[in-house]
Amino acid sequence: MANMWMVRAEAGTLYDEFRERGVAAVGWWQLAPYARPGVTRRELIELHGKTEPTLKSGSVVAGASQVWRFVNEIAIGDRVMTYSPSNRTYLIGTVKGDARHVPEWQDIGMALCRDVHWETVEIQRDVLSTATRNSLGSTLTVFKVPTSATKELLRDPAAIPSRPAQAEAVEAAESEETAASVELQAREKIKDMVAALDHHEMEQLVAGILRAMGYKTQVSPVGADRGKDIIASPDGFGFENPRIVVEVKHHSGAMGSQQLRSFIGGRHKDDRGLYVSTGGFTKDALYEAERSQVPVTLWTLDSLVRTLVDNYDKTDAETKRMVPLKRLYWPA
Repeated sequence: MANMWMVRAEAGTLYDEFRERGVAAVGWWQLAPYARPGVTRRELIELHGKTEPTLKSGSVVAGASQVWRFVNEIAIGDRVMTYSPSNRTYLIGTVKGDARHVPEWQDIGMALCRDVHWETVEIQRDVLSTATRNSLGSTLTVFKVPTSATKELLRDPAAIPSRPAQAEAVEAAESEETAASVELQAREKIKDMVAALDHHEMEQLVAGILRAMGYKTQVSPVGADRGKDIIASPDGFGFENPRIVVEVKHHSGAMGSQQLRSFIGGRHKDDRGLYVSTGGFTKDALYEAERSQVPVTLWTLDSLVRTLVDNYDKTDAETKRMVPLKRLYWPA
């Protein structure tokens, strides 16, 4: 079985760019011109230390090692994957070329690229076993995917998804554990918990977050909601501005422009719209929101969880019951 690698540049925000341009890429633009096949890890570490003299030695080694791995360890024919934290989907492809410097893409974090043939089918994070989800939780930009996770992702019948595999994913020389990496992994686990809620619970959670932000809410009864699941306002009746109309779509795939256009079309000129789609949004939907005459905010599962965490201390008991969390203290 060919090796599989995770490449998740810019925390996954380049997912669509990878697919549309047919590449996997990393940043480190200072190293990219020198990162050719055959370059040694030591050469890249020394160069990284000179170009970034304020970085800690561990960060210098970790960054240079990931570039070295992207250039030298990933082979043509290996499988590669990337992750979208907004849509909670994985994209899998096959490496088709050596690493090359692309200076015109360095401003978007893609200075060093490899050609990839991406498959059309995306894999939802929610369908994977807990062991596989955990093994893919490393915050490194480039790491080798454990064998057990690779088998499950490729639907190999011999897969053993429960096998502990996280140790394979991160090498000690590259894994300088920080509070930021712990926070990112914790947030993915919280998203797993929230994604498991049913549609009614998701509506109640969104209403609970809005209450924690200072609004009073009305949740529509089960059944036809005419494009509004929740009304949030300062007075609780929708008489005082801002009157926020909320539509919640849970586990229904990425929302397209037509659904968003329908939602916007039903709003009054003084309304403010909040559209929650745990399956994410298409690019056309994002464009539709940008040009809307009625102000509209879009929440993916990622942005919903970020807002929940930011306001968790102010949420009521019912909201905490649905998503029980505890605070973790880390040395400053």
